[in-house]
Amino acid sequence: MRMDGRLEFFEDEPIIAAVKSEEQLNRAIASDCNIIFFLFGNICNITSLVKRVTDAGKHALVHVDLINGLAAKEIAADFIRSYTQAEGIISTKPQLLRHAREVGLITVLRVFVLDSMALDNIDKLRAACNPDLIELVPGLMPKVIKLVNSLYRTPVIAGGLIRDKEDTVSALSAGAISISTSCEAAWREMGVS
Repeated sequence: MRMDGRLEFFEDEPIIAAVKSEEQLNRAIASDCNIIFFLFGNICNITSLVKRVTDAGKHALVHVDLINGLAAKEIAADFIRSYTQAEGIISTKPQLLRHAREVGLITVLRVFVLDSMALDNIDKLRAACNPDLIELVPGLMPKVIKLVNSLYRTPVIAGGLIRDKEDTVSALSAGAISISTSCEAAWREMGVS
C-alpha cells in the first residue's frame, strides 16, 4: 500500500513505542523506535515531553483522549497543533480527528474491536473523519486486521496486548503497517531497541 507523503515515516517502522510514563518515555527515546505514541501527560507538560522526542529526531503523536486537561473537543487538536511539535493525534472521537486533519495533523482513529457491532461500526467512524490511519485494539486479531485491510484503503496499526515477537509478526503478516505497544520487551525482540 502506497503511503501518503506525510505518512512515509511509518513505512519502515514496524514497532511504535506507546509510552505511559515519563520513565518509559526516557527508555523509548533511548531505544531504536522512531515513532512514539503518548498515552500520558497533561496540558502543563505535553509540550515539553513532545519536544524531547522531536529533539531526539523521532516522531511524536499524542493520544489526546488521554491527556489530562484536554477536553474531547476540536480545540484539543488546535492546542496540539499550536503548542507542541507533535505530528499528529490519536483519538476515538471522529469529530476531533476531522478537525485535526483540517489543521494539518496526522490522524489515527483508535477503534476498540470488542465484538461484531464494533467491527461493523468502523465504516461509519472512518467515513465521519477520514483518518490517515486506523489503530485496531486489541492488536491480536490477524483475521480482523486482514478484513479491515481488505475493506478500506486506510493503513492499519495493531495496538494493545501485543507482548512478543510472535504477536508482532502475526499482526504485520496480516497486513498491519506497524504495531504499537508499551511492552518494552516487544521493542527489543524485533531488534528495535
